[in-house]
Amino acid sequence: MNKESLKRRIQVANKEILADLVIKNGNILDIFNLELMSGDIAIVDGVIAGIGTYEGKQEVDVQQRIIVPGLIDAHVHIESSMITPEEFAKVLLPHGVTTIITDPHEIANVAGEDGISFMIADSEDLDLNVYIMLPSSVPATPFENAGAVLHDQQLAPFYQHSRVLGLAEVMDYPGVKNLDDHIIDKLVTASRFNIDGHGAGLDTHGVNVYAAAGIKTDHECITIAEAKERLSRGMYLMIRQGSVAKNLPELIHIVNEKNSHRCLFCTDDKHLDDLIAEGSIDFNIRLAIQHGLDPLLAIQLATINTANCFGLSQKGAIAPGYDADFLIIDDLQSFQIQQVYTAGRLVAEQGVYLEKTRVIKDRTPLPHSVRIRDISAEDLAIAIPPEKKVHVIEIIPNQIETIKQVIEVPNDGQYFISSVTEDLLKVAVLERHNGTGNIGLGIVKGLGLIDGAIATTVAHDSHNLIVAGTNDEDMLVAIQTIKQLGGGLVVVRHGVVLASLQLAIGGLMSNKDYQEVAHELNILHEALQQVSKYDHFNLFLTLSFLSLPVIPELKITDMGLFDVATFKHIRI
Repeated sequence: MNKESLKRRIQVANKEILADLVIKNGNILDIFNLELMSGDIAIVDGVIAGIGTYEGKQEVDVQQRIIVPGLIDAHVHIESSMITPEEFAKVLLPHGVTTIITDPHEIANVAGEDGISFMIADSEDLDLNVYIMLPSSVPATPFENAGAVLHDQQLAPFYQHSRVLGLAEVMDYPGVKNLDDHIIDKLVTASRFNIDGHGAGLDTHGVNVYAAAGIKTDHECITIAEAKERLSRGMYLMIRQGSVAKNLPELIHIVNEKNSHRCLFCTDDKHLDDLIAEGSIDFNIRLAIQHGLDPLLAIQLATINTANCFGLSQKGAIAPGYDADFLIIDDLQSFQIQQVYTAGRLVAEQGVYLEKTRVIKDRTPLPHSVRIRDISAEDLAIAIPPEKKVHVIEIIPNQIETIKQVIEVPNDGQYFISSVTEDLLKVAVLERHNGTGNIGLGIVKGLGLIDGAIATTVAHDSHNLIVAGTNDEDMLVAIQTIKQLGGGLVVVRHGVVLASLQLAIGGLMSNKDYQEVAHELNILHEALQQVSKYDHFNLFLTLSFLSLPVIPELKITDMGLFDVATFKHIRI
């Protein structure tokens, strides 16, 4: 803000000059007192100057509809939508999300500083306000191979950017607890900003350690007890509802008028098709209301709470001095959005983004990210130990946590044989960044494939190539197809590629528009129906989280099976 814009704002507030825009005859949500008030909203230079009775150069009569602040997603990985920030904005804005706090952790694990720079550049000059939290864990652990290593000296220059708010989800708990210099350096630098947590499975002692380190949020709670523990130790509770991790129905019952100001909504990871079909934070609000939360409290979680948490002093409210980001809705209970404004400009109406002219950007950045040696069926063989019992990763539907099992599995006396009947399948993670040839092998229960194989380069957090299948032949075809695509998702059956989605940007995002990507995703899901017996959870997202070695209990990396409880690799 400069001197002249401040003068104009004061003059509009004082009714000395006309506002640029006045929204008239609205029922305005006072997010501070959690009540509705009537009045006009006067806007100048994209900022609210006053609420009362005003005249403007342009006036819009909303006819007693309800006006609420623009929604804020407290923690989201854009890359999980498989589209660029520019395309992501087109999807979110019709759903009333006007601001996001994103962590480019995924692309940073593939392309390091270049990945962060791309996300910042592609999110410039959007109608969606995009703020960045710098990835804290690249790689996420020392027990897998990522495409980059980012220490504090690589991250520090990014803090100079006006849209960088702090350090994203710190998931290296052992590093914090054991005073690892690399993570301590990051925490010290970020202490002047914001620090997000990732406290999956932490006990009371662990929460104390995180809070003492200056980590102030957590989005990994799955029980009321965990949520209360975070809140009681001064942390903000992020209530997550994504495509795999669906924690809101459980956690929403902890929210009340006493603690609601410390609770936020986030999506974390949500696929494009789910965003289009369900929505984003607007879906969180509707779901919370369905589970009994007062609508005004639900909107508070989606707006001012997140703004306060991250120090966004001009976001999250409809009040003088706040940015003119707001929604027009018919009623609080259904929370159906009619219009969306950002910076005082109508950007979406009746579920349609009103696209503005943009400068054409480079749509082919970060190519050639899949570097895999040729492999054979012998490379995928899993030898069975003499005692015949092996470790198995058991899936929990719609959760990113897994169960560690030790059971007997089908075998030919020497090697594991996948069994569709017992839902025991082979899974492999291939290092794809540096051509090391590393292949981690494991057995997964509950994936639900009945034929063929699926593979993807979206494999949290290091995003190596992960493949699972009922037979080695289809797994090999899937691997080769991903290599030819330069990254993406593929479904194979009987040696034939049924469907694929190319992700040319770092093996994580498409360079196409979101409608085309959504169409290709639909074809991919139709192909999944031919090879899977389950439709109650997202198969590719579930597969992608099997390689996340910071979430309990048993996961797999390019270096083998990983026991999260002991934080070390174990034999099959």
